Amino acid sequence: MKISTDMERRSYGLRARARWTDPASKRRVIRTEIVTDEAAAHAFFDDLRNSSVKGMDVSMTLLEFVTSIGDRWARGLDPTSTADTYSFGLKLRVLPALGHLPVSQITAGMIDRTIDEWETRYGASTIKNTIAPMVRVLDEAVRDGLLTMNPAKNRAKRSLSRNAFREQPAEGASPRAHAIPDLATLNKVAAACARVHQSYSDFVMLAALLAARSSEVSGLQVGDVLFDKNIIVIRRQIFPGKGGLITKATKNRKERRVPILDPLRPVLIRLTTGKDSNDQLLTGPKGGVLTTATVRDATNWDQLVIDIGLPDLTRHGLRHTGATWLADAGVPLHVLQDILGHASIETTRGYLHPDDRHLASAAEQANAFLSRSALPASKSKAAQQRQARGL
Repeated sequence: MKISTDMERRSYGLRARARWTDPASKRRVIRTEIVTDEAAAHAFFDDLRNSSVKGMDVSMTLLEFVTSIGDRWARGLDPTSTADTYSFGLKLRVLPALGHLPVSQITAGMIDRTIDEWETRYGASTIKNTIAPMVRVLDEAVRDGLLTMNPAKNRAKRSLSRNAFREQPAEGASPRAHAIPDLATLNKVAAACARVHQSYSDFVMLAALLAARSSEVSGLQVGDVLFDKNIIVIRRQIFPGKGGLITKATKNRKERRVPILDPLRPVLIRLTTGKDSNDQLLTGPKGGVLTTATVRDATNWDQLVIDIGLPDLTRHGLRHTGATWLADAGVPLHVLQDILGHASIETTRGYLHPDDRHLASAAEQANAFLSRSALPASKSKAAQQRQARGL
């Protein structure tokens, strides 16, 4: 592709202009840029010639690049969950902050300053869902030759690591803080939902006493309830997505078995009686799948929990409730991890009750040691006093 170039001095600088015919559309293309000197103008022309060789405009902005590659950056991501979340992070934060910049001019310093600003405004999860798509997009820019290396990668590793640490629950902010205190209070929440419809009450009991996610409660089928083994197998989840409800495997793509607790047994017997194994275990008033949004809207959840005296209780707080009760019952940590389906045992550890008794014991041992070690010194001091008195 032949590129015609010229330069013209203006009062505000040097105008560099390039013209060529697009081989695909056959349209005449003109690009201009105001530069400080002829060296900068020639650099501008060289970039355009490089673009013609690569078949891509190397001076395009990040916004233009993202538009040109479409969803290529999201290859390998789950389109029903992670890809959507990353897409929002890209559109709502990355492009407003960096979209106007030419891709080839994005530096590690720019990335650092941008992430620094995000960290003052957003939580760890939001930052993760913003940095991850940015890194993926810039990886595509490296593959297309717009960048020699990804300027976001090193900072992304440091930032994600630091924010993961920041997200560890502090005292008062652990998942235990979101749990219902006792079974009587859980029954009160369920009874309040039952006044709207029994299915909403059942949803509350299932989520809490299975320590399950709302989407997993939605995905339960009658055949998942195994009374002979006293367990429920959680195999799938159902949640709203593009085009309607989406059914998929559990979050970590593994089945897990949860014990049937006595308070839940009557609910399960009622929900399974007279149904086929492939039937939905729980359905709404009109026979459809219940989702957390359905329960929220139908029960006026936010006001309902305020009236009960639990203003911070969410539907996910029901899962925290079951997990907390199992932990307090003394269920071993590795068993609790399997029940909850956590990939990391550190996540499960957040449900354990803080126990400082070992610290008190350590203090007693240390004090005893210090008392013994101080005794000879006391005797020596007494001897010195007697000597000073001439005894």
